[in-house]
Amino acid sequence: MNKSYLTDFILSGLTEKTELNIPLFVLFLLVYMTTVIGNVGFIYIGIAKKILHKPMYFFLSNLSFVDLTYSSAVTPKMLHDFLNKTKVISFFGCAIQMYVFGSFASVECLLLGVMAYDRYEAICSPLLYQVHMNRNVCLSMVVAAYFGGFMNSLVHTVSVFHLRFCRTNIIDHFFCDLPPLYKLSCSDVSINLFVLNILAGLVTMSSMMLILFSYANIVLAIVRIQSAQARYKAFNTCTSHMTVVSIFYGTIFFMYLRPSVSNVLQQDRVASVFYTIVIPMLNPLIYSLRNTEVKEALKSLWR
Repeated sequence: MNKSYLTDFILSGLTEKTELNIPLFVLFLLVYMTTVIGNVGFIYIGIAKKILHKPMYFFLSNLSFVDLTYSSAVTPKMLHDFLNKTKVISFFGCAIQMYVFGSFASVECLLLGVMAYDRYEAICSPLLYQVHMNRNVCLSMVVAAYFGGFMNSLVHTVSVFHLRFCRTNIIDHFFCDLPPLYKLSCSDVSINLFVLNILAGLVTMSSMMLILFSYANIVLAIVRIQSAQARYKAFNTCTSHMTVVSIFYGTIFFMYLRPSVSNVLQQDRVASVFYTIVIPMLNPLIYSLRNTEVKEALKSLWR
């Protein structure tokens, strides 16, 4: 089937067991509702409460927006497919879904690096923190993260949808992702895979290097603090971010950096569910439960 005649794809879905469709629909509907409420709520209190008008919460509000957007690129379509026998997605719809999801997933990766640098400045240079992380600097870092994420996804989306698809139009996944689309192509995808590895490695490693640099200096700074209480307070400001980074990168590395011989489809789907649907729900919960200022803002808002 040539790409020029292809009008739609068929998604295989999350599971082939039809008796699980309704229970999974209810489960993921609850997860998605929690994601929407949690992230929209975090954005709202970040804007409404002056106590949260700080660089850290500016980044967190952007993280919530990113989580909400890339989850919304996948979850509503998946919920719709649970209730339909034929899981059709148009050629254009597939490209849009891939671009939006890829863009904001890349932005999240870069934002986590930016947030690690913010924690480095807060702990290692507390007296100059407001100077180093002023409004223009924070805005520039966020814009750079969005620009890098959008351009990264644009290259991948344009390159994959210039391929010829002549084997089948059934995507062995529950959303339009790069690896299952490469499997459908009868074109030579070696260049695509090379570009994917280079750009994905550039985005991931640049963020990881910034995270490692920041936390190496944070650990050294904390070790030099004399007071045990002050050390605990400094460390506690980083625990939420470290938890989010560990979950996000752990899932991404499991998904994309395994040897191809271990590429088991069901494991891929479970990992994909985790980073597309579960992580966007967990992030606002982690930051809300671990952060005293956020909890105080929520109490104030409730009152």
